[in-house]
Amino acid sequence: MSQLFIARLECSLVGRKMPLRFTNRSQVARIYGALSTTEHYYCNFGVAPEYIALLKSGAMQGTGSDSEGEVRVIELPGHPFFIGSLFVPQTRSTPQRSHPLVTAFLQAVLQDRPKQGMTHAW
Repeated sequence: MSQLFIARLECSLVGRKMPLRFTNRSQVARIYGALSTTEHYYCNFGVAPEYIALLKSGAMQGTGSDSEGEVRVIELPGHPFFIGSLFVPQTRSTPQRSHPLVTAFLQAVLQDRPKQGMTHAW
């Protein structure tokens, strides 16, 4: 029997613009250069309430929450880029200015690339 970590929300977030607060010293706070921001949502899903305690007890952490305290950003500390969000960062990106999470993801990919002439063993 499978159990869903992400579940349908009782109240849709589609079309909502909501403030977020980030955990101090989290990777996402460092990427934004701030402890808060406002983001747009286009989903009907969130972290299932019965899994929040489990989430907080393990290595993966809830590092961003809305004004009601609901987890909206998770990350795996120590990983080059393991960040999940319930908002859609690419919708705010433009050719002139990409979203901070999009830029950070691309930087993490480029830093992990093998040096010229070297290959990975995977």
